[in-house]
Amino acid sequence: MAEKSKILVIGASGYIGKFIVQASVNSGHPTFALFRESTLNDPVKGQFAKDFKSYGVTILIGDLQDHESLVKAIKKVDIVISAVGSLQLADQFKIIVAIKEAGNIKRFLPSEFGNDVDRIRAVEPAKSIFEIKVQIRRAIEAEGIPYTYVSSNYFAGYFLPTLAQLGAAAIPRDKVVIYGDGNVKAVINEEFDIGKFTIRAANDPRTLNKILYVKPANNTLSFNELVALWEKKINKKLEKEYISDEQMLKQIQESPIPVNIVLAINHSVFVKGDQTYFEIEPSFGVEASELYPDVKYTTVDEYLDRFM
Repeated sequence: MAEKSKILVIGASGYIGKFIVQASVNSGHPTFALFRESTLNDPVKGQFAKDFKSYGVTILIGDLQDHESLVKAIKKVDIVISAVGSLQLADQFKIIVAIKEAGNIKRFLPSEFGNDVDRIRAVEPAKSIFEIKVQIRRAIEAEGIPYTYVSSNYFAGYFLPTLAQLGAAAIPRDKVVIYGDGNVKAVINEEFDIGKFTIRAANDPRTLNKILYVKPANNTLSFNELVALWEKKINKKLEKEYISDEQMLKQIQESPIPVNIVLAINHSVFVKGDQTYFEIEPSFGVEASELYPDVKYTTVDEYLDRFM
């Protein structure tokens, strides 16, 4: 049996990073996580490092601002997966430089894990965040680094517990606000599944220099369909308020950070249809559930059962 590729996760203690680390370990890959020395003493992130070590992850000390430490860490592995958060997206240029110098990396998966940024039509302030990811893509390609971009669309854990109701603490049971006319389809995926598909794709030749779309048919549905699914489960019709394109744009302009970013992303997805308006062509992408039919994933229907 071929030896499993060594995988380094940068941003391992972040929101999606934790799921990627777990999936890598579960798949039997020698798994490494990069931590700054200072964060090991942090009560939260330091605990992540301890937890990772307990199930076999090798903790490497390094810093995106320390080129030598980054190169040293990268030379120990075959694949680099970045899961850094939005404030560190631009620091990935440093990862690209380090990968190029190390010269041993078989695949780089930059921090994407959302909409396909080359096909996004978002307004500000989300537009600028997506633009950084576009610049990272072009830099990777210019350097000739083998890559896979993971377009995982919406995180279920962000969206479904409140059905994207701003300021809500729980899923709605009386009234729901729906963006646009509610008929535009979006894609919502459970984070554990995103981790599983990411690891499966990390050294698959079929995903080399391609976009992996996590877009299973069972998790592709409109806001109206989502609400109808929830209404059926609770056996109750909800009062519905529809927010038009114009109203959303006004809210985006008037809202503070980070509410305006969230609204701009929701506008992109549920008004403009940025997750579903295009077909996946073999020239640039593959769909995860078709590529890995053996991977059991949680459907939106199943996820909603958690709130019953």
